[in-house]
Amino acid sequence: MSVTAQAHVEDHAHDHGHHHKETFITKYIFSQDHKMIARQYLITGLIMGFVGIAMSLLFRMQLAWPGESFPIFETLLGKWAPDGVMDADIYLALVTIHGTIMVFFVLTAGLSGTFSNLLIPLQIGARDMASGFLNMVSYWLFFLSSVIMVISLFVEAGPASAGWTVYPPLSALPMAQSGSGMGMTLWLVSMTIFIASSLLGSLNYIVTVLNLRTKGMSMTRLPLTIWAFFVTAVIGVISFPVLLSAGLLLLMDRSFGTSFFLSDIFIQGEVLHYQGGSPVLFEHLFWFLGHPEVYIVILPAMGIVSEVMSVNARKPIFGYRAMIASILAIAFLSTIVWGHHMFISGMNPFLGSVFTFTTLLIAIPSAVKAFNWITTLWKGNLQLNPGMLFSIGMVSTFITGGLTGIILGDSTLDINVHDTYFVVAHFHLVMGISALYGLFAGVYHWFPKMFESKMMNKNLGYVHFWITAIGSYGIFFPMHFVGMAGVPRRYYENTAFPMFDELTDVQVLMTVFALITAGAQLVFAYNFISSIFYGKKGPKNPWKATTLEWTAEVKHIHGNWDGPIPHVHRWAYDYSKTDENGEYIIPGQDFVPQTVPLQEDEEELNH
Repeated sequence: MSVTAQAHVEDHAHDHGHHHKETFITKYIFSQDHKMIARQYLITGLIMGFVGIAMSLLFRMQLAWPGESFPIFETLLGKWAPDGVMDADIYLALVTIHGTIMVFFVLTAGLSGTFSNLLIPLQIGARDMASGFLNMVSYWLFFLSSVIMVISLFVEAGPASAGWTVYPPLSALPMAQSGSGMGMTLWLVSMTIFIASSLLGSLNYIVTVLNLRTKGMSMTRLPLTIWAFFVTAVIGVISFPVLLSAGLLLLMDRSFGTSFFLSDIFIQGEVLHYQGGSPVLFEHLFWFLGHPEVYIVILPAMGIVSEVMSVNARKPIFGYRAMIASILAIAFLSTIVWGHHMFISGMNPFLGSVFTFTTLLIAIPSAVKAFNWITTLWKGNLQLNPGMLFSIGMVSTFITGGLTGIILGDSTLDINVHDTYFVVAHFHLVMGISALYGLFAGVYHWFPKMFESKMMNKNLGYVHFWITAIGSYGIFFPMHFVGMAGVPRRYYENTAFPMFDELTDVQVLMTVFALITAGAQLVFAYNFISSIFYGKKGPKNPWKATTLEWTAEVKHIHGNWDGPIPHVHRWAYDYSKTDENGEYIIPGQDFVPQTVPLQEDEEELNH
């Protein structure tokens, strides 16, 4: 974009902020302001998160006390829990919708949608996203897909129950089981709309980062948050269309008699007409998105943690360029490892060894990030506020969960624990809990930016962190041992196997931890909502951070900066920087904002 065109856009945006009176509908509902859209994403994502957590509590109670009668089951599940005893079909449905909601609606849209929208324009020095209208459409498609997914819970025959991976034939044959009817169709419609939302959002983020950076903001001066959001958007644009194609072909198999994923199916002795398809083809298409999806979820959390950790350690992030290289390496490798989810699908052993190699290779850039975080903390002046604690917690769960990935990434070892609770423990720690910690760290850190300098209650934040941290390990760490003992996932009870009877106490322990941890999220919800209305006002830059978003106005104007956009002269991590005399560059201040000119620039100006 030419300088003249850029100036014209800035002037137009500047005028737009002053001269257009906003109504309630244009400001809070159909807003095109990226900060409001970020809040919409966050609140919708948190609501969906509580729906997902509630489902997990229900099926954990069933696992801990199989066949027991609970009045709450009858209240919430109705005909699916006669006399308070959970039906096997609704157990599968709860597991399916819980997985779908948490992976896509909370960790993808709630995390990436919130912070990409909030931070990309503010941290690169832009008035708004490249297209405010597309941004608005992207949120409303996400909202519509969330509504359809929730509606599918109330379908007469029950919601989708083929697992969050919706493998055929359970998902392709409407008569396969109760959840394979209208509930499954609504799942596919919801996901199709969700993918459209994700693609619109991702394209917007990419164009904004590439075209709308302020003067001086080169790619190597971008905060790591922006690098993470940018690369996440690129992965989404590459991989989400593949899931869309799988979903559309599945709809055709269900509704139009095609045989993309079906062949030689018998139901109650009757031969169905499907010929020539392959359910393994669906697995390839699904996991070609499914594994990059893990990084679509975790990369934004990694970016947030890098930023929060550097600010609160009062140190420059260690290995900035290595961090960028590791993000790019993870993005590339994430697209060539999907086969490790399919080691027991009859895959050629040579192909299995190729996927083993690429899977173990991705551990290297992941380890680079972990070591760099630890080195950033080393000898730092640590400010242990809730955002920082969740960042440190994320490093802990990422390492713990990542170590078990080495076992699951090896085809010979994976066969022994595939589809057991060992896998559940692994991906919940390395992806689910780690990404949630990133989300919480981001909320605590940027809450003042989202809600007019209001601060969340720090003491409630500490309660939230410690119960969540202890509870999360209490739920998922014992699962490794349950999985190694051979307990399969997705079984609604294991009473048919006497060898698993002695593990019932472990299931009870995990469920008690789950109930306590869920209670801690209510503390967070109370803190979040009460702080919006009654939170204490903090300073404009409460964490003494260097990045551009803290230079923007406290009042939420459409256009971010009241006057001209600030220019950038240095990278984003000038903390505790001293001159040759050992004095801080700005007296009494241990950080140098990106807008402060470098010494050589100042000398040039003086001459």
